[in-house]
Amino acid sequence: MSEPAWVEHAIWWHVYPLGAAGAVPGPPQHAEPHGLDRLEPWLDHVIGLGLSGVALGPIFRSANHGYDTLDHRVVDERLGGDAAFDRFVAAAKDRGLRIALDGVFNHVAAEHEQQDRLLRDERGEPVPFEGHGALLTLDHARDDVRADTIDVMRSWLDRGADAWRLDAAYATPAEFWAAVLPEVRRTHPDAWIFGEVIHGDYAAIVEASTMDSVTQYELWKAIWSSLADGNPHELAWTLERHAALAERFAPVTFLGNHDVTRIASQLRDPGLVALAIVAHLTLPGTPMVYAGDELGLTGIKEERFGGDDAIRPELPPSPAGIRGDDGILGTLHHLVSVRRQHPWLHRAALEVLETTHERIEYRVSSGSAALRVVLDLRRRSWEVLPQ
Repeated sequence: MSEPAWVEHAIWWHVYPLGAAGAVPGPPQHAEPHGLDRLEPWLDHVIGLGLSGVALGPIFRSANHGYDTLDHRVVDERLGGDAAFDRFVAAAKDRGLRIALDGVFNHVAAEHEQQDRLLRDERGEPVPFEGHGALLTLDHARDDVRADTIDVMRSWLDRGADAWRLDAAYATPAEFWAAVLPEVRRTHPDAWIFGEVIHGDYAAIVEASTMDSVTQYELWKAIWSSLADGNPHELAWTLERHAALAERFAPVTFLGNHDVTRIASQLRDPGLVALAIVAHLTLPGTPMVYAGDELGLTGIKEERFGGDDAIRPELPPSPAGIRGDDGILGTLHHLVSVRRQHPWLHRAALEVLETTHERIEYRVSSGSAALRVVLDLRRRSWEVLPQ
């Protein structure tokens, strides 16, 4: 199994559309434009950052937040419906940007009309997803669930998508994906498909499921935690594991997403945020930048009803409407440029050279090409040097 060749150059801008468009929480109350049209002016910002694609959070008709799907075949009216999707895809393609979609195929909204396709417990009751009564788990042993998932994935690839994120892939049987994904690739061999996996044996999950990649939550945690605690040894340990994973597949790497506290709130110090960006963009994998993180936006995830609102904010009609942190933006822009100059970083070999209580030094390489990266936590300084 091998991923599409274009993924070597992929760096994604990940956005949660329902929040960005002001559609949640509550009814839209923002100025024009509405829905996905509201994101079109941000595409030039994505290009300006040097990124190559937009990874959209859930866009299909849902009961509330997008992960409670009602109909996988229709774009949510709050986002402008199918016509707005077609306009957005055309605008992205005109700029050479690829599109990834968020596929919520593990569960559906409790109100979903296809109640016969739900998983049932020993009493015949629908099975809630992780205790959430508003989300009910699909029965992935059913042929019609498998066939419908294949058809939905193919149809949106036909409409212009290039990639799929599989939501809650960790909670879906690997054998389901192993039956579905080869069929999707049979008609769309250039599609890239990765799964949301929080913990476990990442490489084994990739191989059993036939996904191209999974989300590298271990690296996300180690980057911010080691910098926040001033403990480079924590990062060094995780880099050893990341190096082993990168020998088998290219993990999806990130500093933030729609489910976690923003990196600028985790670290608070812009100097440490810069070190996190350097680490993120010099390590093997497929990087994703969560919309607003490049501008130093803050937001804390809270375990309560509405606790995601702060990390899924409405975006202004254009980037000019946000007063960002120029230092953070400049660091990200520079490191994206470094990665563009060295696309081999996608599947680079990784070796930790030195770790002290204040700094970590590692080497990334491919053949005769190599970079040495130094992160100094005490001085809040960094170096990326050719070797």
